Order: sequence, then C-alpha cells, then structure tokens
Amino acid sequence: MTIGESVGVAERPRTEGARRLAEAATPGTFVVLWSSAFIAGVIGLGAAPPLLLTLCRFALAGMLLAAVALVTRAPWPRGRALGHVVVAGLLLQAVQFGAFYTAMSLGVTGAVAALVQGLHPVLTALLAVPLLGERVSRRQAMGFALGAAGVVLAVAERISSVGGGVLLCVAGLLGLSFGTLYQKRFCPGMDLRSGQAVQLLASVPFIGVLTTTLEHPAVTAWGPFAGAVLWLALVNSIGAFTLLYLLLRRSQASRASSLFFLTPSVTALMAWALLGQPLSALTVAGLAVSGAGVALATRTVRPAPVAAARSAS
Repeated sequence: MTIGESVGVAERPRTEGARRLAEAATPGTFVVLWSSAFIAGVIGLGAAPPLLLTLCRFALAGMLLAAVALVTRAPWPRGRALGHVVVAGLLLQAVQFGAFYTAMSLGVTGAVAALVQGLHPVLTALLAVPLLGERVSRRQAMGFALGAAGVVLAVAERISSVGGGVLLCVAGLLGLSFGTLYQKRFCPGMDLRSGQAVQLLASVPFIGVLTTTLEHPAVTAWGPFAGAVLWLALVNSIGAFTLLYLLLRRSQASRASSLFFLTPSVTALMAWALLGQPLSALTVAGLAVSGAGVALATRTVRPAPVAAARSAS
C-alpha cells in the first residue's frame, strides 16, 4: 500500500463520521430554523402587512438562489418537470405562508399558528397512504398520537385567541401537507438551487397580485422589517426548506413530517426567550410528549442478530 492509499483509507472513517454527524444533526437543526419563522414573522408583522412581508421574503430568497444556481451552473427544470416544481412551490410557499402570516396579522399568535401547523404529520401520514403508497406501522401511529397530544398540550392555554383566523391557518396547513406530498412524488430529483429559486420566484407574482389588491402595502418600521425579511429569506426560505427537501429524499414523507410535532413547543420556547411571552408547565410537558412521539415515529427498527444471520445464510 502506498502512502497516498494509506492516507485515503485513514480519511474514509473521518468522512463517514462527519456525514453521519451531519445527518444526525439535520432534524434538530430543521426544527429550530423552521420554528424561528414564527418569531421573525411576529416581528415583521409589527412593521408591515403580511402579504407584503411574504412577497419580499420570496423575492429576496428567490433572487439569491437564482444567482447561486447560475454561478454554479445548476441544471434548471424544464417541460413537465418545470410545471411540477411550480405547483409544489405555490403550495409550499405561496399558499402556506400567505395564509399563516395573514392569520397572524388578524390576531392569531405564533404559538397557535404553530399548533395548527403541528397537525401536518397526521394529515400527511393519512394522505401519503393513498397518494404515495406509504405504509404507517402501529409504532408510527402511536408516535403520531403522542405527537398530536404534545402539540395540544404545548399551546392549550392559548387556543382561545384563535378567532376566525383559524380558517386561514387550516388553508396554510393544507398547502403545506399537499405541497409536501406533491414535492415527494413529482419533484424527488429537483436540484435544490435552481428548483427552489423557481418555486420562490413563481410565488412572487401570485402574492404580488394579492398584496396590491387586498392590502395597503406600506412599511412602518424599516429596521424590524428588514431584519425579519433577511431572516425569513436566508434562514427559513433557503436554509430550512433545503433541510426539509433533504429529509424528504432520505425518508418517507410521513416520517419526515413528524418533526413538525416539535415546532409548537419550540416556537413557544423561542417566544419566551426572545419576545418575553410566558412559558407554562403545559408547554414544557408538550415539548416532552412531542419529543417522545417523534422519537417513536422516526425510530428505525433493526433486525435481530439471529434473524439477520439466518437471512445471510
């Protein structure tokens, strides 16, 4: 063995270890980044109307990703693939965030919006059976039940503030769930640079028409508005969605979606730490129960050594 070969052999365990560490950290990182969108949304909505905030988020993130795709010469979707990418983007971006942020502007708290969104794993699991042919095991079903219970516990004391905005939250939930399944089925090999750029930029005219017809687009505080747009565009539209698409590629849609059970509790924790909103014992209990549900729903069951040995022989 030459010196170069020995160095290559030594580097393989390090590379493999780094890859496994990155994969293990991806779910937790995704939950934190995704939950932060509600906090940034609260700050941004104090400075501008919801659809204007959403429009600027999409435009900035879309242009940045388009520039990255052009510089790195990423392949762009064409023909039928382009149409599928656009449809998934309108559902995941325009419908979801346009509805959720409008609901929050009507008085729905970030925690309650996260509560409705936290039901995404149950809806996705139910829809994935007929649409994607996925199977839900008894263990996963128990995990979904625990996760849903944790979601309710996390924000049980704040449900009274929902009001009529709950219908918009449900619309956002449907956009997220149907968009996730559509992305999983029709856009599995989408380039994450060019594909996300197309999805975001396709949502810009849709939201633009709505904000000019339904709102009086004006910014009342440029500092908070600019900070919220930058965070939502860079951290959420680019960072969190990239992690979501990676998770969808690695596992079933229902399993990846189970992480959304954690977002209501994590959002409540962030609101307590950053916005001074009170943190109750029910929120802490909800975090624990949701975590147990996610662990149960996403745990990979390995075959017993005896069974593995028999199958190998």
